[in-house]
Amino acid sequence: MADATALPLVSVICLCYNHERFISEALDSVLAQTYPHLEIIIMDDSSTDNSVAVIQEYVRKYPQLTFMSTGTNQGNTRAFNMAWRASKGDYIIDFATDDVLLPERVAQQVAAFRKLNETYGVVYSDAEYIDDNGRHVRFHCQRNKAGEVISFAPSGDIFQHLLSRYFICPPTMMMKRQVFVDLQGYDEALAYEDFDFWVRSSRRYKYFFLDAITTRRRLHAQSLSKQLYKPGDRQLNSTVLVCEKAAKLVQNPEERQALSRRLQYEARHAYLTGHYRQAEQFLELLRQHAGLGPVYHTIHFLSKLKVDLRFIRTLYQKLLNR
Repeated sequence: MADATALPLVSVICLCYNHERFISEALDSVLAQTYPHLEIIIMDDSSTDNSVAVIQEYVRKYPQLTFMSTGTNQGNTRAFNMAWRASKGDYIIDFATDDVLLPERVAQQVAAFRKLNETYGVVYSDAEYIDDNGRHVRFHCQRNKAGEVISFAPSGDIFQHLLSRYFICPPTMMMKRQVFVDLQGYDEALAYEDFDFWVRSSRRYKYFFLDAITTRRRLHAQSLSKQLYKPGDRQLNSTVLVCEKAAKLVQNPEERQALSRRLQYEARHAYLTGHYRQAEQFLELLRQHAGLGPVYHTIHFLSKLKVDLRFIRTLYQKLLNR
């Protein structure tokens, strides 16, 4: 039998914050991986529920687990950075402990990486979305009757695509350690990490889409993504900062056009959810970057006056969900 230590070490950073209901299933899914060379680090961001007691029981039962705590609540970006800097893996998975890894996840992604050259830094894949009770909701990718992916899932240099649209399911990513070394980890000034990581890493590294369902991502009311555009949403401020970074990284007309589409989208949604200050920030970036056409001049005018048109977005969503 081959020595497992001859394989690349994969660090699974298990981030927990008040995941008492889900953490047992999450940790079981990591322990059930068929890949034999894992470093499993559980980082608790000062949970206020019974999560720590559950984690401590797992650590007693499985001595290969490493348990860390932030001491005080730090947020996802800081908690993750503390854990990856303590890790040793050649590859890293950022794993929230309300999600579930399928058994072949790590083995499939390591195998994909070993077929790629050094220009690739991230492997991502398809996922199944589940509800609070683990019931199927939908899959991330759309497929035809033959099972072939027909939704957008590119490989290679995808910086331009990541600027303009959302198509990666974040918990499906496996990342080279060197990517985090180069980026100095997640930006701890931000409320979330995905968009910023995509923009900065894809400028330097290629991405590869692995056509496999590797992860079950849980959708529930407490998840960060569910807070987007709600009153007091801190993520919008972070998105403004990431767009400012992106504006400094674009290199050609196609990338500038992609960033313009992103800024238009963010300005519309910020305005139509009553986030007038952020809408004006996106519009100012758009003005500097590509100029404002009649539609966005109008949005800028209405936003300055704080004209409340939130009912339009609400009505649209109701019609969409019929």
